[in-house]
Amino acid sequence: QVQLVESGGGLVQAGGSLRLSCAASGRTFSSYGMGWFRQAPGKEREFVAAISRGGKTYYGDSVKGRFTISRDNVKNTVYLQMNTLEPEDTAVYYCAADQRVFVGRFKDDYYYWGQGTQVTVSA
Repeated sequence: QVQLVESGGGLVQAGGSLRLSCAASGRTFSSYGMGWFRQAPGKEREFVAAISRGGKTYYGDSVKGRFTISRDNVKNTVYLQMNTLEPEDTAVYYCAADQRVFVGRFKDDYYYWGQGTQVTVSA
């Protein structure tokens, strides 16, 4: 079992940057595929980025070229560096983990979820 805790959200102006962190409990973090999703009010949870156990990455079309996912298997943490933020990026951002997934792009690929961190981008 793994517990996930996100941090790093906040309020930022359009064009700015934020780095989200997701700290995972447990000693087997390196065996988990990790993902970031986001959910804006009234919308479905949307795939943002994923990273495999070996570091292969995959991004949603709306964030390609602006966001970067990475992981530190020593610190049991996955990061989401978000640059050139837009008001449309405003959402609650969730970290997810699963041992079965390679690079998961769908909510059902993940069993474990964090509580989320709010990101608000002002125009």
